[in-house]
Amino acid sequence: MGIVAGLDSSSAFTRIVVCDADTGAVLRQGYAPHPVEAKATDVDPQAWLLSLGEAAAGGLLEGVQAIGVSAQQHGLIPLDTSGTPVRPAMVGNDKRAQAAAADLVEGFGGRQAWAEAVGCVPQSGLPVSKLRWLARTEPEAARRTALVLQPHDWLVWQLLGRPARRTTDRGAASATGYWSAGTGSYRPDLVELALGHQAALPEVLGPSDAAGTTPEGLLISAGTGETMAAAFGLGLGTGDAVVSLGATGSVMAIHHDALADPSGMITSFADATGMHLPVVHTLNAVRALRGTAEMLGVENLSELSALAVKSTPGSSGLVLLPYLEGERTPHLPHTAGTLTGLRRESMKPEHLARAAFEGMLCSLADALDVLRGRGVVVRRVFLLGQAAELPAVQAAAPAIFAAQVVVPQPADYAALGAARQAAWALGAAQGTLAPHTPPSWQGAAAQVFEAGDELAVGQAVRQQYAATREQIHPGAFNP
Repeated sequence: MGIVAGLDSSSAFTRIVVCDADTGAVLRQGYAPHPVEAKATDVDPQAWLLSLGEAAAGGLLEGVQAIGVSAQQHGLIPLDTSGTPVRPAMVGNDKRAQAAAADLVEGFGGRQAWAEAVGCVPQSGLPVSKLRWLARTEPEAARRTALVLQPHDWLVWQLLGRPARRTTDRGAASATGYWSAGTGSYRPDLVELALGHQAALPEVLGPSDAAGTTPEGLLISAGTGETMAAAFGLGLGTGDAVVSLGATGSVMAIHHDALADPSGMITSFADATGMHLPVVHTLNAVRALRGTAEMLGVENLSELSALAVKSTPGSSGLVLLPYLEGERTPHLPHTAGTLTGLRRESMKPEHLARAAFEGMLCSLADALDVLRGRGVVVRRVFLLGQAAELPAVQAAAPAIFAAQVVVPQPADYAALGAARQAAWALGAAQGTLAPHTPPSWQGAAAQVFEAGDELAVGQAVRQQYAATREQIHPGAFNP
């Protein structure tokens, strides 16, 4: 069918993969950092275009027929009536809007009202919260805001030459706080609640739709957010979940329906294929491992893992509730971590090391159970992040999660997902692919781990953890 490209514009860099449209085989790759400080919260969006141009240098895109765009989620680019930014873009990891998010939650009637309206409860990162911050902190810029885009929307618009039509997709729109994955529609009243007046919003395209064609004849697909692109690049389907091990953690799964969660623990995203992508976040994952490593005086997580495997399941009775920064799942924002089960025989470094791994995994299993409790089927768990390579994680995770665990080889999955979407849009435009049937690309190369005979042991570890959590934080999951 041809050659396609996927580009991922993250918070720090642009990656591009050029792929065979039929098989997904990677033919060429490009990379360039963004010319901005890594922790900058205000960014000139032109920096993303400069990075894109550098990543595509040297004829990387020669012969490419279609491009898909993935980009950092939750960024906000407020534009005036001429399409000029009224201020620098606010990026996704900006924490300034925490108070604004709390104001919105209270102003619209609480967490349940938001969850029912748009499938998520405002947090500091969501564009809707950034709009409220803008209205309160920079009222002149807010007054001039006539159009609101996210980074993915803005990049697609720029690649197409800034046409009158501005577009986004279901995945990116579902991460705004003013578009509902359940109803498939915007809530302009929430934009007005946040900003103080209405603003134009991009048209939401379907999964195989094209955003347009460049003057040179290059087709640009709908594009999507990084999370949705990565799920598509991994080849996730019904029954699959992803557990992401960063400093914080997240659990997401493919599901056929949007989930409105009155507790606000589930964020109801849409995916890049027409399905749904419910996500549950935890505030503590690898940070609990790093803290334990520092406490024990070991140099890195590999050494902590080696220490942990010297212990046995259950950590000789030690249980670590890893709520070091408070916790979001369950909703315990002001709590602290807890270590219980201290006895003379348990006070050994290897038992504390293992308790840290078991605590992290049990906390994420709690998050998985939030989804399972709402009817989400989880048969297979993809583990992402550097900690997924640690033997202590790989040995314990299948039995604690009660599922097959897949550890994919490192790859640019968001860029691959964007490329796969480009191939879908190209095939639909050419009539070689059905609009509802994405191209069948080979799945990610991976290691696969089964619980086997250890399942009962893993579930006993879960029970020990759950009993401790319930004793210290009774009713945390049933307030």
